[in-house]
Amino acid sequence: MTATAATPSSTGAPSYTESLPRVPASAGRARRLVGDALATWYLAALQPDAELVVSELVTNAVEHARADVIRVTITRLAAGAVRIGVIDKDCGEPSPRAAGPRDEDGRGLVIVGALAVRWGVDRMRWGKRVWADLGVDGAAGGGV
Repeated sequence: MTATAATPSSTGAPSYTESLPRVPASAGRARRLVGDALATWYLAALQPDAELVVSELVTNAVEHARADVIRVTITRLAAGAVRIGVIDKDCGEPSPRAAGPRDEDGRGLVIVGALAVRWGVDRMRWGKRVWADLGVDGAAGGGV
């Protein structure tokens, strides 16, 4: 069961959000959600990086979260900036790690950090939101 909504956030910023099952295939649905939002906002220049970022964030949630559902959000922060977030019900804070040349995983947050203007974690009583801000030419709006 998935639900998509395009509504203003509590700060009035336009956003798209979708609840997805915590399965590897959800990364593809998250990429489509991000692509649709960026096309609507005429921010196609961000699409390749944004799709890679959301894929990495969803993959981390699929691997480490506890609940059966995750939530993906994309919020327009400013004319040329967006925030991509993935919410899950695991309270553990993710951190980048050094992956060896033969390791098959462990590079996700390093990739996110390289592509995003900034990224972070918002702790919640029942879990967390991992987010990344992306901007055209490095632009990033104010935080949400």
